[in-house]
Amino acid sequence: MEKLALLQRIKHLYEKENINISEYLKGLENRNYNTLEDILISYDFQAGTYLQSYKKNPIPKHNQLIEVLRIMNEELVPCNSLLEAGIGDGTSFINILNGLKYKPKQALGFDLSWSRVKVAKDFIQSEVVNAEQTSLFVGNIFEIPLADSSIDLVYTIHAVEPNGGKEIEAISELLRVTKKYLVMVEPYYEGAPPEAQKQMDRKGYIKGIEKTVEDLGYTFKLNTPLVNDLNPMNPCHVFVIEKNENDTANYEETQLRCPVTKTELMNSDGCYFSKGSLLAYPIIADIPCLTSSNAIIASKMNTN
Repeated sequence: MEKLALLQRIKHLYEKENINISEYLKGLENRNYNTLEDILISYDFQAGTYLQSYKKNPIPKHNQLIEVLRIMNEELVPCNSLLEAGIGDGTSFINILNGLKYKPKQALGFDLSWSRVKVAKDFIQSEVVNAEQTSLFVGNIFEIPLADSSIDLVYTIHAVEPNGGKEIEAISELLRVTKKYLVMVEPYYEGAPPEAQKQMDRKGYIKGIEKTVEDLGYTFKLNTPLVNDLNPMNPCHVFVIEKNENDTANYEETQLRCPVTKTELMNSDGCYFSKGSLLAYPIIADIPCLTSSNAIIASKMNTN
């Protein structure tokens, strides 16, 4: 990660000159797409900003999720477990959980940025949460550290968005861990006006979700414009996929897994370790860091 040497420079530009971090990083290499490093660095510096705006005025976020919650409550069967992929500062997570008519047994969330997960965790701990158990961790949407078909309801809200060109990889991984439903609130490039499409292209946003889902062999249970969309220059749809019964035959109970091999993880000596992969993952401030870039080879790990 050569860009890690630039963090102090980026911090100065972001805080003092209000630069767009992802566009700055793309410009350094003359690219029109986002790399995982771009997204990670941008998200980490942004950590807490959405929560600050939400606390000043929560109404736009409440309104944005009205239709999403209606769909989850009225058109999908109640789910015991749910996962928000790309939890950000936790504002959508709180609204979704407390807006559900039922109480899930387990609610999980992850983000690529540790700082975002820390902000979300602190926020969630200060709120009354409509779930028996919550669990947050650092994770990568392309290598989710969970077993196949292990989460009843997986959802995203602008989490696939910055990964233009990698739509099939991201959506196939989300579908892999989904047991019943995948709900994506994501940009609908094809329905955007030309000026919005130019902006979405410049930012490296996704496109072609409908074709991607078709290429993966799935159909939509629902595909509808987002009511109360917050940004007309980034119009979104609510995409709902219901997995076929055959796709959930290998259901396993929700359990954190090694992101590289999907083998079981155990909490051992202050980290998560997988006997199957011989990889260890740090836990920082009670937040498991479960991405391949965080992996430590630990073939002599004592697990007795």
